Amino acid sequence: MMFRPLHDRILVRRLEAEERTAGGIIIPDTAKEKPQEGEVVAAGPGARDDSGQLRPLDVKAGDRILFGKWSGTEIKLNGEDLLIMKESDVMGVIEVDAAARNAA
Repeated sequence: MMFRPLHDRILVRRLEAEERTAGGIIIPDTAKEKPQEGEVVAAGPGARDDSGQLRPLDVKAGDRILFGKWSGTEIKLNGEDLLIMKESDVMGVIEVDAAARNAA
């Protein structure tokens, strides 16, 4: 099944949180908070401004983003938990340079 968000909405997959702290302590599932980082799976065409012109989104599929703790609406699509949110809920895009990608 394909899903295409409308207007200025985006479909986001949450990225898994770290299982350990910097000191090596393992965090149990019950103590973990939902991650506030995700990957854009799909993006709508954009929103219309006051003059009726289509304003494209700043994010695109594949971008890693940060969003608010309570942002978006949780849905289950093809057995996967995803979020639908407006572009305005996104706090920023995480840009990883080419050298860091090759090292990972």
